[in-house]
Amino acid sequence: MTALVTWPVGLFSGSLWQIIGQSSLFGSLILLILACFSVISWGIMFSKWRLFKRVENENNKFLGSYRNAKQLSNLLGQAKTFRLTPLAAIFIKGYNEVGEIVSARKADGLITDENRPLNKDDVETVAMTLDRVTAEEIAGLERRVVFLATVANASPFLGLLGTVVGVMDSFWSIGERGSASLAVVAPGIAEALLATIVGLGAAIPAVIGYNWANNRLKQFYDRSANFSLEFQGRIKKDMT
Repeated sequence: MTALVTWPVGLFSGSLWQIIGQSSLFGSLILLILACFSVISWGIMFSKWRLFKRVENENNKFLGSYRNAKQLSNLLGQAKTFRLTPLAAIFIKGYNEVGEIVSARKADGLITDENRPLNKDDVETVAMTLDRVTAEEIAGLERRVVFLATVANASPFLGLLGTVVGVMDSFWSIGERGSASLAVVAPGIAEALLATIVGLGAAIPAVIGYNWANNRLKQFYDRSANFSLEFQGRIKKDMT
């Protein structure tokens, strides 16, 4: 229990700030970059957590409304109130595409059955529109997630770069002073180890956050694709 209490105190003791204060300009720059990476990564993960939670809630609400709607035209106005769920955007674009096709075929006098205004080619056109909208909506949810991958890949190498510079500084001090005592090499070694720790501290959460976000995005894509198929099935049943 004592170790759990004293560990944070030791971590943030004056010696840590002394190491940072005595770091070289290059080492300080590496630490600053890694710190910025870490702060931005945590900000992205928190914002995506809030966004994905709201998207999931809207997905469930809209899907329930869609399946309970007897007429798709009655659902259009309600669908426009769902601004986050990809399902509503897919439905709106698909419904509008169907309306445009029906209007064009009526204008050309090609509709012979008012109750079955679409043919198989028209349904395929609607399907392509739904695929395009699905990709666009998921791409919107994916925005800034790639930064987490960049941090996860780059941070360990930046930490390693800082480590190499710190070790080089230690050897340079040995050469200048002609001594390999602990007092000579300790500052450079401490700077090197700190760069490694900060690099891993930035990379590890980014890796976890990136994998989590990708898994959630895959779930959203699968659900959107399934809804697209469900909507196409309803169009084929009602209008072909």
